[in-house]
Amino acid sequence: MPGILYIVPTPVGNLDDITFRAVQVLKEADLILAEDTRTSSVLLHRYDIHGRLQSHHKFNEHQTVEMIKERILGGMNVALISDAGTPGISDPGFLLARTCAAEGIEVQTLPGATACIPAIVSSGLPCDRFCFEGFLPVKKGRQTMLKDLSSEPRTMIFYESPYRLVKTLEQFCEYFGPDRPCSVAREISKLHEEHRRGTLEEVASWFREHEPKGEIVIVVGGAPQQKKRDKEKGND
Repeated sequence: MPGILYIVPTPVGNLDDITFRAVQVLKEADLILAEDTRTSSVLLHRYDIHGRLQSHHKFNEHQTVEMIKERILGGMNVALISDAGTPGISDPGFLLARTCAAEGIEVQTLPGATACIPAIVSSGLPCDRFCFEGFLPVKKGRQTMLKDLSSEPRTMIFYESPYRLVKTLEQFCEYFGPDRPCSVAREISKLHEEHRRGTLEEVASWFREHEPKGEIVIVVGGAPQQKKRDKEKGND
């Protein structure tokens, strides 16, 4: 009888942000796939989890996915975790989930920690409808995507490196307009969590003077409806 692939969210900061079920699944799994075994070992040690650990990251997932699939078909229950948050959301996980689903293997994704949801809820921007863009392309296709997103009416969520944050905010000013509302969440659920809110220009100005550090989530208000209508007229 085939096993199950469990996709298990892990804390994005505070190690207490893990569910009882997640701990139980990790304790009972025959194999735990980790993005970085050194990082995950800290969490597993905290919760007295001693299962077999194997590396599974973006540099080796194409080589290992078939082997893992065969192990699950052979009856092994496998749990996939990333360094932080939910696997598959800007982290390895999609390829394995797709491969197992296509094979008819049961894939169970546990609810749990992500960085994007606390960021948008805390931003004060509309969160009834939003789009998650993750990391923008660093070079190829970046400008085209920014141009397309300039008329997106929903609140937008982006992940970004602290080293590229100021440049990205400046590009947002250029393509979205400097007065667009924005919130930058930094180090969510960690000791130095910070939310910097204002217009894109105000937030960009702040981080020009204060070097950003840690994990970054950018939340940007959607385009005014008038701008959306203007674009639609231009396409007629």
